[in-house]
Amino acid sequence: MKVKRTLNNNAAIATNHNGIDVLVMGPGVAFGKQPNDSLDMKKVEKTLFLKNESTMNKFTDLVIDVPMEQINIAERIINFAKMKIGKKFNEIIYVNLTDHIHMAIQRAKDGILLNNPMKWDIARFYPDEFAVGKKAVEVINNSEQVTLGDDEAAFIAIHFINAESEDSAQQNQAYEITKIIKKCESIVKDFFNTEFDEESLNYYRFITNLKFFAQRVLENKHYDDEEDADLLNTLEHRYAEPYKCAKKIKDFIFEKYNFTITSSELLYLTVHIRRLVKNL
Repeated sequence: MKVKRTLNNNAAIATNHNGIDVLVMGPGVAFGKQPNDSLDMKKVEKTLFLKNESTMNKFTDLVIDVPMEQINIAERIINFAKMKIGKKFNEIIYVNLTDHIHMAIQRAKDGILLNNPMKWDIARFYPDEFAVGKKAVEVINNSEQVTLGDDEAAFIAIHFINAESEDSAQQNQAYEITKIIKKCESIVKDFFNTEFDEESLNYYRFITNLKFFAQRVLENKHYDDEEDADLLNTLEHRYAEPYKCAKKIKDFIFEKYNFTITSSELLYLTVHIRRLVKNL
């Protein structure tokens, strides 16, 4: 590979044998190199190519200032998340997570630890992403001799929640989605004066439904299917209390987000609430 631009002693933009520009990293890999010089491939520890040019440029800018060790930590966590969560991530995770880890380490070394008021809700509603955050904190603490905790694990989890969508319009919504889920759950708890078994299948179904519901609210989208007024009328009488509870959620959503829940949305909410409370 030929050097196109050196970033620092440990990183460079190089052109591979297919004529594609890639980021190459490794201790001393770019030391003393000039454009068009050949790289010593024995010093190349990793290469990275991001399809989105803007994302690639942002990550390249980060590499100039972020220590190699922290870039390795971010990549290690992303690879762990791919196995743990089993979803495809938007490429921007390489930029956002690397930058976040770098800043979090700097803050921790300056004695500044941020509180995350949503941490336990994130842990409940996004257990896999929170587990990734916990693993990230463990790796960072061991590698950088800092003492990050569950607040930071939740912040990191948010990056993965956001990166699970390829649609940029759906990104950076995780906090608001979590707020909607929490409020809807509270409405059901208060209406039926109860608590829920958070390990149960019906609770999992309910929370999963709320996640997609909250996302549609924030994007101002509705189900594409036709409204079934007859079925909703049947549910209104057969599941009277769950239906009344779903109507309270409908009122909250309209008041807070100016979003009108359709009959189909109300139907699905009623069904999931019924499943959740049927044994009360």
